[in-house]
Amino acid sequence: MDVVAEKAEETKRELMKKTRKKMKRNNENKNWLSRISFSASLPDDVHGVFADSVCAVKISMDPFSEMRESIMEMIRVVGVHDWSEMEELVYCYIALNSSEVHGFIEDAFLSLCSSFSSSMNS
Repeated sequence: MDVVAEKAEETKRELMKKTRKKMKRNNENKNWLSRISFSASLPDDVHGVFADSVCAVKISMDPFSEMRESIMEMIRVVGVHDWSEMEELVYCYIALNSSEVHGFIEDAFLSLCSSFSSSMNS
């Protein structure tokens, strides 16, 4: 495995671990299902640059590409300046989407991290 692939895999494990930890903490405080609605409201504990974001409900024939495009738009429009903001963005996507979509979200974030890493190494 090359260095970029190893870093992407490490990033994947770290992001998913932190997201699960945060979601577990939220489950201990509130009934998780009552926090997500069809209107796609952000979780109460989202603060910082994403707190005023508007969520859109969308049905997609290509969830990976749609998620990747949406994530890129959030990075550009809202601005992600450090790793903690990226983690918060991952958390928002995971919290707002059903578990059936989490794999697409994970793949989209890893694809973007890999792209960023490759462009930084060029």
